[in-house]
Parts: sequence; structure tokens; C-alpha cells
Amino acid sequence: MYTAVVNKAKLNPRVDDYLAKSAAFAQPILRHLRELVHKACPDVVEEMKWSRPFFEHGGTILCNISAFKAHCSFGFWGAEMGKVLRADGVVQEGGMGSLGKITSVKDLPSDKVMLGYLRQAAKLIDEGKGETVMAVNRRVVKAPKPPVEVPAEFTAALKKSKAASKAFEAFSPSCKREYAEWIADAKRAETREKRIAQAVEWIGEGKQRNWKYQEC
Repeated sequence: MYTAVVNKAKLNPRVDDYLAKSAAFAQPILRHLRELVHKACPDVVEEMKWSRPFFEHGGTILCNISAFKAHCSFGFWGAEMGKVLRADGVVQEGGMGSLGKITSVKDLPSDKVMLGYLRQAAKLIDEGKGETVMAVNRRVVKAPKPPVEVPAEFTAALKKSKAASKAFEAFSPSCKREYAEWIADAKRAETREKRIAQAVEWIGEGKQRNWKYQEC
């Protein structure tokens, strides 16, 4: 149930539907986050973008919430807010948002801390340091990914092929990560060996991990 801090007239029915259709565990998390956003920024406007709830302040994206099968996410937006959150060590890996995979309200920073960040994000927007809805390119604040860890046996196999080794070095970090994670995820030794052999073959041909699904 919403408290008096939320003006129900400002609640978007489409967001209500999104919350109602979310998993039972997710609903109290999303409602709590929604309430905090409205408490911190009373003039916030709710919208549905990319099939999930977004909150706008002054025509600029302030944050968004999402629900998945086993977790929720909350994302702050904008480069300046990203600097603040990273400096405080708040940004977590995992999930699509800034706070990692949220499975209960207890996973969130305290209400006082969250309200402080939300008000700071709104202030940055007021100072012209946010990103307009038209200009933004889905730049949610997320934790930087750690360096790519390539399995030792995969590295050894690559060294045996000059073409594959050279091509792999030229790949972007994300392309390298896709191959490394595909191989590391193999639970059986024979599966890993098969994937390594396939990977070396594809890489030697200059192909990325998901080349079959890329447009020509």
C-alpha cells in the first residue's frame, strides 16, 4: 500500500499493470522503489519505455525499475550520477541496473541513502547535467565489467594457431568475453574441449562467438 507521500494521480496505470504482472517476490520491491522515487522527487513522471517503468524529471530520465524471473533491478541514469555512485562504491555487478540483482527490499541501501541519491540525481538534472529523453542512449549507470579472464587451456589452444591468436587479440573485450564465458560455462571436460576446438576454428576465420546471428 502506498503512503501519503505518493500522489496517486501521478501513478501511471501502465506501471500499475507492470507491477501487478510481476512475480510475487518482486512486487514489494518494485512498490517500495516506486514510493521512494515519488517521495524524493514529487514531480516525477512515470512512463513505460523498452517494456519497463521509467521515471522522468524535467523531461529527463531519472531512473528505472525492472522485474525478472528471479530478481529485480534499479537503474540510475547519466554520466554525472554514475561518477557519484562509483565514488561511493554503490554500483554492483549483475542485473541490468546500478544496484545489481535485487531479490528483496533488504538488498537495497537504506531508505535514507536511496532518497539522498534520488534527490542528488534530480538536482543534477536541474543543473543541466542529465540527459534528455530524446538524446539518451540507454546509458544506465552500471558497474564496469572486470577484465576478461580467458581459461588457460583456451589460451594454450589459441597460441597453436597464429591466425586465431591474431584474430582474438584484435577482438573487442566484449567479443573476447563471449568466447571465454562460453568455454568456462562448460561443465564437462569433453564439452569444454569441444568448445575450445570450435572456438579456435571460428576465431581463425575471424568469426565472433554469435556470428551465425549477425547480419551480413
